[in-house]
Amino acid sequence: MKKYLIASLAALLFSSCGKDEKPIDMEYPEIVVTADSFPLQCSVLQRGTTLQFKALFRDNAELGGFSLDIHHNFDHHTHSTEVNSCVEDPVKSPVKPMLLIQTFPIPDGLTEYEGTAEIEIPADIDPGDYHFMIRLTDDEGWQTLQGLSIKIQ
Repeated sequence: MKKYLIASLAALLFSSCGKDEKPIDMEYPEIVVTADSFPLQCSVLQRGTTLQFKALFRDNAELGGFSLDIHHNFDHHTHSTEVNSCVEDPVKSPVKPMLLIQTFPIPDGLTEYEGTAEIEIPADIDPGDYHFMIRLTDDEGWQTLQGLSIKIQ
């Protein structure tokens, strides 16, 4: 009887590992920089204008969403993922810096998506050095970050 019980449990265990199970996604999504992408490292933006963000996103399984973050870099902190650096203004204290954090969904089931967004650059913000952060998350929660240094005049 014990042999029958052990054999039944083993059969049940191995039959539950069916082919219908989704493989575990272990790959990060990708932010692809193309000639059409904007902004790029060291881009200069004008106060009182609208930024037309554009980037290509890819994932091996399924994309999730992306977020954009613009914040001042008046203290010259770094989290840029770019190799080349930009000419920076002298260190200064912020008075009225721009701060934007916005999240965007990506339609379900896509492995490639062109992310776009219109972002207003207020006319009355402090000019100077800023960071433009792009965070891309896939459906499993893996995240890729691209940090760009930009200047707002």
